[in-house]
Amino acid sequence: MAFSILGALQLIGALGFFIYGMKIMSEGIQKIAGNKMRQFLGAMTSNRFAGVFTGFTTTALIQSSSATTVMIVSFVNAGLLTLRQSIGVIMGANIGTTITAWIITILGFKIKMDVLALPIIAFGLPLMFSSNNKYKALSEFLIGFALLFLGLDALKGAVPDISNNPEILHFLEEWTSMGILSTLLFVGIGTIVTVVVQSSSAAMALTLVLCADGIIPFEAAAAMVLGENIGTTITANLAAMVGNIHAKRTARAHLIFNLFGVIWMVVAFNGVTAGIDKYMVASGAQSPFVTAAAIPAALSIFHTVFNIANAVFLIGLVDFIARTVTKMVPSKGDDEEFRLEYIDTGIMLTPELSIMEAKKEVAKFGKITVRMSGFIRTLLLESDPKKKKKLNEKIKKYEEITDQMEIEISTYLAKVSENEMTTLTSQRLRGMLSIVNDLERIGDIFYQMSKTLERKEEEKIWFTPEQRNNVIKILSKVDEAFEIMLKNLESDYGTELMESSVEKEKEINELRNELRIAHLKDMQNKNYSFKGGMVYNDIFSSCEKIGDHIINVSEAVAGEI
Repeated sequence: MAFSILGALQLIGALGFFIYGMKIMSEGIQKIAGNKMRQFLGAMTSNRFAGVFTGFTTTALIQSSSATTVMIVSFVNAGLLTLRQSIGVIMGANIGTTITAWIITILGFKIKMDVLALPIIAFGLPLMFSSNNKYKALSEFLIGFALLFLGLDALKGAVPDISNNPEILHFLEEWTSMGILSTLLFVGIGTIVTVVVQSSSAAMALTLVLCADGIIPFEAAAAMVLGENIGTTITANLAAMVGNIHAKRTARAHLIFNLFGVIWMVVAFNGVTAGIDKYMVASGAQSPFVTAAAIPAALSIFHTVFNIANAVFLIGLVDFIARTVTKMVPSKGDDEEFRLEYIDTGIMLTPELSIMEAKKEVAKFGKITVRMSGFIRTLLLESDPKKKKKLNEKIKKYEEITDQMEIEISTYLAKVSENEMTTLTSQRLRGMLSIVNDLERIGDIFYQMSKTLERKEEEKIWFTPEQRNNVIKILSKVDEAFEIMLKNLESDYGTELMESSVEKEKEINELRNELRIAHLKDMQNKNYSFKGGMVYNDIFSSCEKIGDHIINVSEAVAGEI
């Protein structure tokens, strides 16, 4: 066979060349945009129509619907976008992918981009050595753009010449005259190709090259494009398998949207392709059913019509899709088993976006420590030995969760820190590392308090009513401090006022001092046993230590570290 193993490797290598160029270009755009991309998406998703436009613009800029989808997942995780808003952006991202086809059709086949690619690299190379991060990112974008079209040129050269491999065309012709079965067959081929290359843009480029060389007819190429729309959702769902609940819901929404579109387009397939043929002939172009050179433009039209029509049909069903995926992927709502909900180490974007995901997880960490405070209060007042035992077990379990959360979040932040970042992002990252350390220490203190109360129970030590009331009083002050801390953790870092946090810490310290002075007098007057006094002192002193860690958290949020 004329198409040897070496030829196959050259084709795979050319495809890898194209994908790598697209990846470098996409990452460069994300770095240039940085935190502004987050602000742009947040401001432009006020309604579903604005969301569609935003998704289209973002994907058209970064030339990757996958990158856009991953960013959308990050924003949903970080609380910047709701699930409903994200569905609108996904619809727009699908339309944005059509720009890739048009760029390749207009530039890739009509202009020798490989001639311009090397000068573009020459322009971008000096910027790579700049100390300015924006210029470095611009260099990545330019070099990635040049590599993308060099890869496309290599792809065109690696595809076998149909004149030397007529058996390929003959094989495909056997499968193009079976009506709807042929359409479904090529939908399946397009899906498989996209899953293999992990990029709908790369699969689209390969399809355009194949049909431009006459290897596959227009109908087969159009059906492959439909399959590529399914394939890109499958790769997202595979990635979401190890992701969090928000990643799964967003991926399912993408799948439902594209799958529904493919179903109705398969039904209307012959009518749509015939309509495109009539339009091209009427506009003075050649028929894509007759001339291979006309297929790329016809295919780009088909791709655009499909994605725009699908968005128009489904934009009114955004709420229905959101409810459906929420039912498909229900929240377990259980913290008894440890798992990170908002971040996933498999999804790493720019440091700014990664910090947003970590911020949500840190806020959840804070809520878990607050829950431990409630357990201690209940344990202090509970008289049933069985219930006390269960509470002690639960506190121990939560302490293990806080240990694991500190490890997981710190590991994630350490990976983020390996990338270049702005001074503000670096400051927030250091603050988060400090916060998770303080929250883990709070968990440790609560666990030690539970062990102290357990020892008190075993040794038959009893608090006087006054001691119990004093412990409840200082725990209430700690809970008030916790409430302020949670508000700070959920705010934009650096924007909250420290006044209320400092005031509450001062109240806790003053109350601790009052309790200590009164405790020493009671010990001198032998108002209660020595052992009871020691346990009592340990409990209210531990509450003051928790207050110290709470104020540390708020200071870290404010950037005062």
